Amino acid sequence: MRFRFLVLAAILAAPTVASAEMSVTFDWGKIPRCTTGRPNVVDSPQFVLKDVPEGTTHLLFRMIDRDDTWADHGQKKLKLNATGDVTIPAGSFKYLSPCPKGAIHTYEWHVTAFKGMKPVITAWRQGNYPN
Repeated sequence: MRFRFLVLAAILAAPTVASAEMSVTFDWGKIPRCTTGRPNVVDSPQFVLKDVPEGTTHLLFRMIDRDDTWADHGQKKLKLNATGDVTIPAGSFKYLSPCPKGAIHTYEWHVTAFKGMKPVITAWRQGNYPN
C-alpha cells in the first residue's frame, strides 16, 4: 500500500509538459449552393491544420451532417509529407457536398492523423450550410 502511495505521489509531483492539440479550420469555398437534399460531387475545401504531430504519414478526412447522421458524404485518406502547420489546398479530393433539404444544417469535418495504420489524434470543426 505504501508503495502505491509513493508511486502516485511521484506521478503527481512530476512536471507536466503542455502538448499541442491538432486543430483544423476550413472554408466552404466556391461549392454550388445546394438545398435539394441531393448532394453534388464537389472539390474539397481548403483546410488549415495546426500542430500536425511529427511522424504523421497520412490524414483521413470525413464530413458528418450533425442534423442527419445517416447522410454519408464519404471520406478520403491523403498521404502527408509534412508536420506542424499544414495547408491542404482546395480541390485535393472530391466529396459529396453539404445539401440539406430546405433547412440550415450543421456539418462537421473530422481530420484524423495516422502514423502508419495507427490513428494518433482527431481534430474537428463545425460549419453551418447554407450559411
